[in-house]
Amino acid sequence: MTFDHLRLRVPLALAGWGALAATALPGGSPLRWIPVSLFICFGPGLALLHPQRGPLRPAARIEAVALAAPLSLALAVTVTTTLFLVRGFSATAFLVTLAALTTVAAALPGLPLPAATRGAVGGDRRKGR
Repeated sequence: MTFDHLRLRVPLALAGWGALAATALPGGSPLRWIPVSLFICFGPGLALLHPQRGPLRPAARIEAVALAAPLSLALAVTVTTTLFLVRGFSATAFLVTLAALTTVAAALPGLPLPAATRGAVGGDRRKGR
């Protein structure tokens, strides 16, 4: 694992725990809801999609950013629904579960992106057909 991979994985793994810590701030404070909202909307998806094996070209980077929000929100809905079904939902339980899943996902290789498999990853463009 290279230093570049760690530069992205470590902040992604810590983002959920930072959002959880932000919930200790006063209720209406932007310092509370901005990190929590950004983490819920992008954290898990970016952890699942990044980092890829090689440097991503613009097409694959755009694809990763475009897919991060729907993937994050789908995971958030799944966690929320599961917690409601087991009658264990709370904001803390939700964020702890999402942060733990994000931490695990950040430790694993990213999911393959279709643009990356079509030659949008650095290297010879003729191979990516």
